[in-house]
Amino acid sequence: MTRTHNLGFLAVWRDPAGRFSPLKAVTLLLLLYPATELAVRWGLHDLGGRPITEVLHGLGEWAVRFLLLTLAVTPARIVLDWPGVVRLRRMLGVGAACYAGAHFLLYCVDQKWQLGTVASEIARHFYLAIGFAALLMLGVLAATSTDGWQKRLGRRWKRLHRLVFVLLPLVLLHYFLQSKSDVTDAVFVTGLACWLVLWRLAPKRWQGRLLLLPPLALFAGLTTAAIEAAWYGLATGARAWRVLEANLDIAFGPRPAVTIALCGLAVFLAALLRRTRIGPVTRALCGWRAPRRVLVSRAD
Repeated sequence: MTRTHNLGFLAVWRDPAGRFSPLKAVTLLLLLYPATELAVRWGLHDLGGRPITEVLHGLGEWAVRFLLLTLAVTPARIVLDWPGVVRLRRMLGVGAACYAGAHFLLYCVDQKWQLGTVASEIARHFYLAIGFAALLMLGVLAATSTDGWQKRLGRRWKRLHRLVFVLLPLVLLHYFLQSKSDVTDAVFVTGLACWLVLWRLAPKRWQGRLLLLPPLALFAGLTTAAIEAAWYGLATGARAWRVLEANLDIAFGPRPAVTIALCGLAVFLAALLRRTRIGPVTRALCGWRAPRRVLVSRAD
């Protein structure tokens, strides 16, 4: 076996057949861009008086976003009839784990590598404890995402990787708790997670049907509004009806619940257009193929 073949796994921009994949190359750039931007802004002193805190939060936020993109792969495959997107699942999942790991390592740097202090802070603060637990689970999932681990674990591999639905609420709760008073972004990503979970809870025979998507968008938006009202009610004592009423006031821009409903409708329109016509250029760029003609690795 040649050295080139031995290092082939490093060429993450290639498909299972070893050919260059534009979709995987674009995804790799997407994964690298946030960290690069944060590093450049740090170097240019463009992150305020405490840049390490800004980068720490930025890495954590991108870890959550990439985790949600990982969970969005299956809906994209079915709703958009896009089998090729499955090849991105491993990249996105490992990317989420890398950002989460960098988030934790930078926290250790901020604590001057006093690991005793880090451990005591995790033990003392609930939001740090659940964040660390989620990090450990995400690390396990990333480490066992390879084809080799799939073969070793067999049917247990799928059961292990359902752990993502255990770590997801921990990640979101950690996001809420560290957001302090302004939880707008945390509410928004939680709304996206609600859409993804609600879609999975639908009967399988309905998951690929367009008629499911408009009511799903509305229900996800209402669920997001309810979560926001419940959070502010518990955290600040604000009356739930006032928070719900604020979702109808767009004077300062749409609230997360409205945005989630619009995102859900955008998915509906994308699916409608996808089933109407796909041009050859888009098909080549995004890797769309007829489902029966695509052979993909289970882990990709």
